[in-house]
Amino acid sequence: MSPLYFDYAAATPLAPEVLAAMQPFFSGEFYNPSAAYLAAKQVREALETARAGVASHLGAKPSEIIFTAGGTEADNLAIHGVMRQHPDTNLVISAIEHDAVLEPAKQYPHQLLPVTKDGRVDVSKLEKLINGRTVLVSVMLANNEIGTIQPLREVVAVLQKIRKKRSKQDNPLPLYLHTDACQAAAWLDLHVARLGVDLMTINAGKIYGPKQCAALFVGSRVRLSPLMHGGGQERGLRNGTENIANFVGLAKALNMVQAAKDSEGRRLAGLQKLFYKLLEEKIPHAVVNGAKDRRLVNNVHITIPGQDNERLLYALDEKGIQCATGSACSAASTDPSHVLKAIGLSDDDARSSLRFTFGKGTTEEAIRMLVDELVSVLE
Repeated sequence: MSPLYFDYAAATPLAPEVLAAMQPFFSGEFYNPSAAYLAAKQVREALETARAGVASHLGAKPSEIIFTAGGTEADNLAIHGVMRQHPDTNLVISAIEHDAVLEPAKQYPHQLLPVTKDGRVDVSKLEKLINGRTVLVSVMLANNEIGTIQPLREVVAVLQKIRKKRSKQDNPLPLYLHTDACQAAAWLDLHVARLGVDLMTINAGKIYGPKQCAALFVGSRVRLSPLMHGGGQERGLRNGTENIANFVGLAKALNMVQAAKDSEGRRLAGLQKLFYKLLEEKIPHAVVNGAKDRRLVNNVHITIPGQDNERLLYALDEKGIQCATGSACSAASTDPSHVLKAIGLSDDDARSSLRFTFGKGTTEEAIRMLVDELVSVLE
């Protein structure tokens, strides 16, 4: 039997349509898009078509899309780029950000915005954390571990209030909002104006596109310092010869998931509801972490008190079921998840938790088999 895969939050398989779109740029159309001859200019056209395609789904200008080698680089460019551009300032990030935001933020004066027990940022505490030297706030669109969707519009309302105060106080410092939308891109609206964000990270490897490929939306009024210096590609913010195949693949993948997000979202919401029902019937002591109403449709994160999640993961793996104990990027760490600790779980409960994430290959039969095998392992 083929393995049953429940770790789409960690990685998605490359869609055949995406591979087909990428294929020409591996060999036949290999040219450097910065070269002057016609064949290279045609490759440049493919790059700019991909950029425009990504921009269209974000309601952005093509010039506001910067391609990078992965979501981690894009997040780092957002954090370091703003903070280096504005020395002697500080930033505020949510306590449940991915390490790609948490770690660069640690290099600057910063505050952590706490979250409620269901994993939503506590907006009531945001204004008190922002002072006259705060230049950046970063709140992810949806959490990669527990799937909770964040109230970005409420965050924006607070920031708008502060911006108006600064204007009256003749404080010229900008106050930007960055959101890591890597887990949300297949399911949620990404229109940057409707969300009210100045910077946004999306990741091809989470939406059936190539790994090590991402894009950072940088609003036209935002000024960043580059992480690397070189030939001036990507507006000088991401120097180095462009990986045309990957960026074409990102544009194709984003177009596919955004086109299917409503229909596929309804299908996976049904499977999520089935999973909840089966858990209540067969493993009633399991606790679902995160919000149930404002949550990604492909995410179920549970704690089974008294269990060792690594033992459960390996036992399920032996039965052909692949899942996760948390973020794949932190899988080697023995420390309890900072996300689970932020929502109030004890270290023991954090180490008794599993994440199941769904995707194109997930069926009702797979959900039923998963729960039955989990029951068997627990017994």
